[in-house]
Amino acid sequence: MTVKVGIIGCGGIANGKHLPALSQISEVELIAFCDIEIERAVKAKEQYGMPEANVYMDYKEMITDTSIDIIHVCTPNSSHAEISIASLEANKHVMCEKPMAKTSQEARAMIDAAKKSGKKLTIGYQNRFRTDSRYLHEVCQDGALGDIYVGKAHAIRRRAVPTWGVFLDEEAQGGGPLIDIGTHALDLTLWMMNNYRPKYVVGNTYHHLSKTENVANAWGAWDPEKFTVEDSAFGFVVMENGATIFLEASWALNSLDVKEAKTTLMGTKGGADMNDGLTINGEDHGLLYEKQIELETGGVDFYEGEGNDPAVLEARSFIQAVLNDTEPVIKPEEALVVTEILEAIYESARTGEPVMMKGVSA
Repeated sequence: MTVKVGIIGCGGIANGKHLPALSQISEVELIAFCDIEIERAVKAKEQYGMPEANVYMDYKEMITDTSIDIIHVCTPNSSHAEISIASLEANKHVMCEKPMAKTSQEARAMIDAAKKSGKKLTIGYQNRFRTDSRYLHEVCQDGALGDIYVGKAHAIRRRAVPTWGVFLDEEAQGGGPLIDIGTHALDLTLWMMNNYRPKYVVGNTYHHLSKTENVANAWGAWDPEKFTVEDSAFGFVVMENGATIFLEASWALNSLDVKEAKTTLMGTKGGADMNDGLTINGEDHGLLYEKQIELETGGVDFYEGEGNDPAVLEARSFIQAVLNDTEPVIKPEEALVVTEILEAIYESARTGEPVMMKGVSA
Protein backbone atom coordinates (compact mmCIF):
# COMPACT_ATOMS: atom_id res chain seq x y z
CA MET A 1 0.00 0.00 0.00
CA THR A 2 1.30 3.47 -0.86
CA VAL A 3 0.75 6.88 0.67
CA LYS A 4 0.73 10.11 -1.29
CA VAL A 5 2.72 12.90 0.33
CA GLY A 6 2.86 16.64 -0.23
CA ILE A 7 5.60 19.01 0.95
CA ILE A 8 4.86 22.60 1.98
CA GLY A 9 8.12 24.55 2.14
CA CYS A 10 10.91 23.32 -0.13
CA GLY A 11 13.84 25.04 1.58
CA GLY A 12 16.65 23.89 3.85
CA ILE A 13 14.87 21.50 6.23
CA ALA A 14 12.86 19.91 3.43
CA ASN A 15 15.94 19.24 1.31
CA GLY A 16 18.21 18.43 4.24
CA LYS A 17 15.88 16.02 6.04
CA HIS A 18 12.34 15.35 4.83
CA LEU A 19 12.76 14.82 1.09
CA PRO A 20 15.87 12.59 1.24
CA ALA A 21 14.20 10.52 3.97
CA LEU A 22 10.87 10.13 2.17
CA SER A 23 12.64 9.20 -1.06
CA GLN A 24 14.05 6.10 0.68
CA ILE A 25 10.64 4.75 1.68
CA SER A 26 9.06 2.50 -0.93
CA GLU A 27 5.48 3.16 0.21
CA VAL A 28 5.80 6.91 -0.47
CA GLU A 29 4.76 8.75 -3.61
CA LEU A 30 5.75 12.44 -3.53
CA ILE A 31 3.01 14.08 -5.58
CA ALA A 32 2.88 17.75 -4.51
CA PHE A 33 5.43 20.47 -3.78
CA CYS A 34 4.69 23.98 -2.56
CA ASP A 35 6.91 26.99 -1.92
CA ILE A 36 6.43 30.75 -2.13
CA GLU A 37 9.51 30.67 -4.37
CA ILE A 38 8.17 28.48 -7.16
CA GLU A 39 11.66 27.65 -8.43
CA ARG A 40 12.37 25.73 -5.22
CA ALA A 41 9.19 23.69 -5.61
CA VAL A 42 10.05 22.90 -9.23
CA LYS A 43 13.57 21.83 -8.27
CA ALA A 44 12.27 19.60 -5.48
CA LYS A 45 9.79 17.95 -7.84
CA GLU A 46 12.49 17.33 -10.42
CA GLN A 47 14.74 15.68 -7.85
CA TYR A 48 12.24 13.77 -5.71
CA GLY A 49 8.76 13.85 -7.23
CA MET A 50 6.64 11.50 -9.27
CA PRO A 51 6.48 12.47 -12.96
CA GLU A 52 2.88 13.60 -12.52
CA ALA A 53 3.58 15.62 -9.34
CA ASN A 54 2.20 19.16 -9.15
CA VAL A 55 3.91 22.33 -7.93
CA TYR A 56 2.26 25.23 -6.15
CA MET A 57 3.02 28.67 -4.73
CA ASP A 58 -0.10 28.73 -2.52
CA TYR A 59 -0.51 25.94 0.03
CA LYS A 60 -4.26 26.62 0.20
CA GLU A 61 -4.56 25.50 -3.41
CA MET A 62 -2.38 22.45 -2.81
CA ILE A 63 -4.38 21.06 0.11
CA THR A 64 -7.55 20.93 -2.01
CA ASP A 65 -6.01 17.91 -3.77
CA THR A 66 -8.03 15.05 -2.29
CA SER A 67 -5.47 12.44 -3.34
CA ILE A 68 -2.85 13.70 -0.83
CA ASP A 69 -2.73 11.57 2.34
CA ILE A 70 0.05 13.27 4.34
CA ILE A 71 1.38 16.82 4.41
CA HIS A 72 4.89 17.63 5.65
CA VAL A 73 5.04 21.22 6.93
CA CYS A 74 8.60 22.54 6.46
CA THR A 75 8.11 26.29 6.76
CA PRO A 76 9.27 28.94 9.28
CA ASN A 77 7.88 28.56 12.80
CA SER A 78 5.42 31.44 12.46
CA SER A 79 3.38 29.52 9.86
CA HIS A 80 3.47 26.03 11.39
CA ALA A 81 0.09 26.36 13.08
CA GLU A 82 -1.73 28.07 10.23
CA ILE A 83 -0.64 25.54 7.62
CA SER A 84 -0.99 22.49 9.88
CA ILE A 85 -4.53 23.45 10.95
CA ALA A 86 -5.62 24.12 7.37
CA SER A 87 -4.15 20.80 6.24
CA LEU A 88 -5.88 18.89 9.04
CA GLU A 89 -9.16 20.57 8.21
CA ALA A 90 -8.62 19.47 4.60
CA ASN A 91 -8.49 15.86 5.87
CA LYS A 92 -4.73 15.39 5.62
CA HIS A 93 -2.48 13.77 8.20
CA VAL A 94 0.29 16.20 9.19
CA MET A 95 3.97 15.87 10.00
CA CYS A 96 5.03 19.34 11.17
CA GLU A 97 8.69 20.16 11.59
CA LYS A 98 9.81 21.20 15.08
CA PRO A 99 9.10 23.26 17.07
CA MET A 100 5.39 22.53 17.09
CA ALA A 101 4.47 26.21 16.88
CA LYS A 102 5.65 29.69 17.72
CA THR A 103 3.31 29.87 20.75
CA SER A 104 1.54 27.42 23.02
CA GLN A 105 -1.83 28.88 22.02
CA GLU A 106 -1.11 27.97 18.41
CA ALA A 107 0.07 24.50 19.45
CA ARG A 108 -3.16 23.84 21.34
CA ALA A 109 -5.15 24.95 18.31
CA MET A 110 -3.25 22.39 16.22
CA ILE A 111 -4.21 19.61 18.64
CA ASP A 112 -7.84 20.75 18.61
CA ALA A 113 -7.85 20.65 14.80
CA ALA A 114 -6.39 17.14 14.77
CA LYS A 115 -9.03 15.88 17.19
CA LYS A 116 -11.87 17.48 15.25
CA SER A 117 -10.63 16.14 11.92
CA GLY A 118 -9.78 12.66 13.17
CA LYS A 119 -6.43 12.94 11.38
CA LYS A 120 -3.01 12.29 12.87
CA LEU A 121 -0.55 15.01 13.83
CA THR A 122 3.08 14.58 14.77
CA ILE A 123 6.10 16.84 15.22
CA GLY A 124 9.58 16.38 13.76
CA TYR A 125 11.74 15.41 16.73
CA GLN A 126 13.96 12.98 14.82
CA ASN A 127 16.56 12.75 17.60
CA ARG A 128 14.27 10.28 19.37
CA PHE A 129 15.10 7.86 16.57
CA ARG A 130 18.88 7.88 17.03
CA THR A 131 20.34 4.55 18.12
CA ASP A 132 21.56 5.95 21.44
CA SER A 133 18.20 7.60 22.14
CA ARG A 134 16.20 4.46 21.43
CA TYR A 135 18.51 2.33 23.58
CA LEU A 136 18.45 4.77 26.48
CA HIS A 137 14.67 5.08 26.30
CA GLU A 138 14.37 1.30 26.68
CA VAL A 139 16.74 1.46 29.69
CA CYS A 140 14.54 4.14 31.25
CA GLN A 141 11.32 2.28 30.47
CA ASP A 142 12.73 -0.88 32.06
CA GLY A 143 13.33 1.05 35.29
CA ALA A 144 17.10 0.48 35.28
CA LEU A 145 17.73 4.08 36.37
CA GLY A 146 14.96 4.04 38.96
CA ASP A 147 13.04 7.25 39.57
CA ILE A 148 14.73 9.87 37.37
CA TYR A 149 14.62 13.07 39.41
CA VAL A 150 17.29 15.20 37.69
CA GLY A 151 17.67 15.76 33.96
CA LYS A 152 19.92 18.03 31.94
CA ALA A 153 19.01 19.00 28.39
CA HIS A 154 22.07 20.06 26.37
CA ALA A 155 22.11 22.13 23.16
CA ILE A 156 25.38 24.06 23.17
CA ARG A 157 27.42 25.21 20.18
CA ARG A 158 30.62 27.23 20.55
CA ARG A 159 30.17 29.19 17.29
CA ALA A 160 27.57 27.79 14.91
CA VAL A 161 25.00 30.51 14.29
CA PRO A 162 22.78 29.78 11.27
CA THR A 163 23.09 32.92 9.16
CA TRP A 164 20.73 31.98 6.32
CA GLY A 165 16.97 32.12 5.95
CA VAL A 166 14.96 33.50 8.88
CA PHE A 167 16.82 31.90 11.79
CA LEU A 168 17.85 35.28 13.23
CA ASP A 169 14.39 36.83 12.79
CA GLU A 170 12.40 36.79 16.05
CA GLU A 171 9.12 37.59 14.31
CA ALA A 172 9.37 34.62 11.95
CA GLN A 173 10.87 32.13 14.40
CA GLY A 174 9.72 33.16 17.85
CA GLY A 175 13.23 32.85 19.27
CA GLY A 176 16.77 31.68 18.65
CA PRO A 177 18.74 28.65 19.86
CA LEU A 178 16.23 27.86 22.61
CA ILE A 179 13.36 27.24 20.21
CA ASP A 180 15.65 25.93 17.44
CA ILE A 181 17.98 23.37 19.08
CA GLY A 182 17.02 23.59 22.74
CA THR A 183 13.66 22.15 21.73
CA HIS A 184 15.33 18.88 20.65
CA ALA A 185 17.25 18.50 23.90
CA LEU A 186 14.18 19.24 26.01
CA ASP A 187 12.04 16.78 24.03
CA LEU A 188 14.62 14.03 24.56
CA THR A 189 14.88 14.71 28.29
CA LEU A 190 11.13 14.78 28.92
CA TRP A 191 10.70 11.61 26.85
CA MET A 192 13.37 9.74 28.80
CA MET A 193 11.92 10.85 32.13
CA ASN A 194 8.36 10.16 30.94
CA ASN A 195 7.40 13.27 32.86
CA TYR A 196 5.20 15.88 31.20
CA ARG A 197 3.90 17.72 34.26
CA PRO A 198 5.89 20.95 34.82
CA LYS A 199 5.08 22.98 37.93
CA TYR A 200 7.10 26.15 37.43
CA VAL A 201 9.88 27.50 35.24
CA VAL A 202 12.68 30.04 35.70
CA GLY A 203 14.82 31.17 32.80
CA ASN A 204 17.06 33.78 31.26
CA THR A 205 18.22 34.70 27.77
CA TYR A 206 21.29 36.58 26.57
CA HIS A 207 22.06 38.84 23.63
CA HIS A 208 25.77 39.38 24.26
CA LEU A 209 27.79 37.71 21.50
CA SER A 210 25.06 38.39 18.92
CA LYS A 211 25.77 42.13 19.24
CA THR A 212 29.43 41.78 18.32
CA GLU A 213 31.06 41.49 14.91
CA ASN A 214 32.17 37.87 14.66
CA VAL A 215 33.67 36.01 11.70
CA ALA A 216 34.73 32.91 13.64
CA ASN A 217 31.43 31.19 12.89
CA ALA A 218 30.74 27.90 11.14
CA TRP A 219 28.47 29.61 8.59
CA GLY A 220 30.22 32.94 8.23
CA ALA A 221 29.82 36.29 9.93
CA TRP A 222 26.42 37.38 11.18
CA ASP A 223 24.95 40.87 10.95
CA PRO A 224 24.38 42.17 14.53
CA GLU A 225 21.59 44.41 13.27
CA LYS A 226 19.63 41.43 11.95
CA PHE A 227 20.37 39.15 14.94
CA THR A 228 17.11 39.88 16.78
CA VAL A 229 16.86 36.57 18.70
CA GLU A 230 18.86 35.47 21.76
CA ASP A 231 22.31 33.92 21.33
CA SER A 232 21.96 31.83 24.52
CA ALA A 233 19.17 30.73 26.85
CA PHE A 234 19.05 28.77 30.10
CA GLY A 235 16.10 27.35 32.00
CA PHE A 236 15.34 25.57 35.25
CA VAL A 237 12.15 23.50 35.36
CA VAL A 238 10.57 22.03 38.48
CA MET A 239 8.10 19.23 37.79
CA GLU A 240 4.99 18.46 39.83
CA ASN A 241 6.67 15.39 41.36
CA GLY A 242 9.69 17.42 42.48
CA ALA A 243 12.01 16.40 39.64
CA THR A 244 14.15 19.13 38.09
CA ILE A 245 15.38 19.76 34.56
CA PHE A 246 18.19 22.11 33.54
CA LEU A 247 18.05 23.31 29.93
CA GLU A 248 20.96 25.02 28.16
CA ALA A 249 20.85 26.25 24.57
CA SER A 250 23.27 28.41 22.63
CA TRP A 251 24.44 29.05 19.08
CA ALA A 252 27.44 31.05 20.30
CA LEU A 253 29.03 30.61 23.71
CA ASN A 254 32.58 30.83 25.02
CA SER A 255 32.59 27.21 26.13
CA LEU A 256 34.43 24.08 25.08
CA ASP A 257 31.75 21.89 26.64
CA VAL A 258 29.71 21.62 23.45
CA LYS A 259 26.98 19.06 22.85
CA GLU A 260 23.73 19.21 20.94
CA ALA A 261 20.47 17.27 21.30
CA LYS A 262 21.87 15.34 24.24
CA THR A 263 20.57 14.52 27.71
CA THR A 264 22.04 13.62 31.09
CA LEU A 265 19.86 11.71 33.53
CA MET A 266 20.16 10.97 37.25
CA GLY A 267 17.89 8.47 38.96
CA THR A 268 17.58 6.60 42.23
CA LYS A 269 19.19 3.44 40.80
CA GLY A 270 21.58 4.83 38.20
CA GLY A 271 22.40 7.55 35.75
CA ALA A 272 23.14 8.04 32.07
CA ASP A 273 24.84 10.59 29.87
CA MET A 274 25.37 11.13 26.15
CA ASN A 275 28.56 13.17 26.49
CA ASP A 276 31.02 10.80 24.77
CA GLY A 277 28.81 8.12 23.33
CA LEU A 278 26.32 6.67 25.78
CA THR A 279 27.37 5.75 29.31
CA ILE A 280 25.27 4.16 32.03
CA ASN A 281 26.51 4.46 35.62
CA GLY A 282 25.45 3.08 38.96
CA GLU A 283 26.36 1.03 42.03
CA ASP A 284 26.51 -2.76 42.20
CA HIS A 285 27.43 -4.86 45.26
CA GLY A 286 29.19 -1.96 46.92
CA LEU A 287 31.15 -0.87 43.85
CA LEU A 288 30.55 1.98 41.41
CA TYR A 289 30.45 1.11 37.73
CA GLU A 290 30.38 2.86 34.37
CA LYS A 291 29.17 0.97 31.33
CA GLN A 292 29.99 2.34 27.89
CA ILE A 293 27.37 1.23 25.38
CA GLU A 294 28.66 0.06 22.00
CA LEU A 295 26.30 1.86 19.67
CA GLU A 296 27.68 0.66 16.35
CA THR A 297 26.42 -2.88 16.78
CA GLY A 298 24.14 -2.69 19.80
CA GLY A 299 21.12 -0.91 18.30
CA VAL A 300 18.00 -2.74 17.21
CA ASP A 301 16.12 -0.94 14.45
CA PHE A 302 12.39 -0.35 14.53
CA TYR A 303 11.92 -1.95 11.14
CA GLU A 304 13.52 -5.05 9.67
CA GLY A 305 16.09 -4.16 7.06
CA GLU A 306 15.92 -0.44 7.86
CA GLY A 307 19.06 1.63 8.28
CA ASN A 308 19.85 3.83 11.24
CA ASP A 309 19.09 7.22 9.67
CA PRO A 310 16.86 8.97 12.27
CA ALA A 311 15.09 11.03 9.60
CA VAL A 312 14.09 7.92 7.65
CA LEU A 313 12.97 6.11 10.79
CA GLU A 314 10.92 9.13 11.84
CA ALA A 315 9.19 9.46 8.47
CA ARG A 316 8.51 5.72 8.20
CA SER A 317 7.24 5.61 11.78
CA PHE A 318 4.57 8.20 10.99
CA ILE A 319 3.60 6.46 7.76
CA GLN A 320 3.14 3.21 9.68
CA ALA A 321 0.99 5.04 12.24
CA VAL A 322 -1.21 6.32 9.41
CA LEU A 323 -1.44 2.97 7.62
CA ASN A 324 -2.06 0.97 10.80
CA ASP A 325 -4.14 3.63 12.59
CA THR A 326 -1.85 3.70 15.62
CA GLU A 327 -0.49 6.53 17.75
CA PRO A 328 2.58 8.33 16.39
CA VAL A 329 5.81 7.99 18.37
CA ILE A 330 5.94 11.78 18.85
CA LYS A 331 2.53 12.65 20.24
CA PRO A 332 1.37 16.26 19.72
CA GLU A 333 0.40 16.52 23.39
CA GLU A 334 4.04 15.85 24.34
CA ALA A 335 5.29 18.42 21.84
CA LEU A 336 2.84 20.93 23.33
CA VAL A 337 4.50 20.58 26.75
CA VAL A 338 7.88 21.29 25.13
CA THR A 339 6.44 24.47 23.60
CA GLU A 340 4.83 25.46 26.92
CA ILE A 341 8.15 25.17 28.75
CA LEU A 342 10.12 27.06 26.08
CA GLU A 343 7.51 29.81 26.12
CA ALA A 344 7.73 29.99 29.92
CA ILE A 345 11.53 30.37 29.78
CA TYR A 346 11.14 33.30 27.40
CA GLU A 347 8.46 34.82 29.62
CA SER A 348 10.58 34.40 32.74
CA ALA A 349 13.51 36.04 30.95
CA ARG A 350 11.32 39.02 30.04
CA THR A 351 9.77 39.49 33.48
CA GLY A 352 12.57 38.31 35.74
CA GLU A 353 10.04 36.17 37.61
CA PRO A 354 9.23 32.44 37.82
CA VAL A 355 6.36 31.27 35.63
CA MET A 356 3.79 28.94 37.15
CA MET A 357 2.51 26.29 34.78
CA LYS A 358 -1.25 25.90 35.05
CA GLY A 359 -2.46 22.42 34.31
CA VAL A 360 0.05 21.69 31.56
CA SER A 361 0.50 17.97 30.96
CA ALA A 362 0.60 15.53 28.06
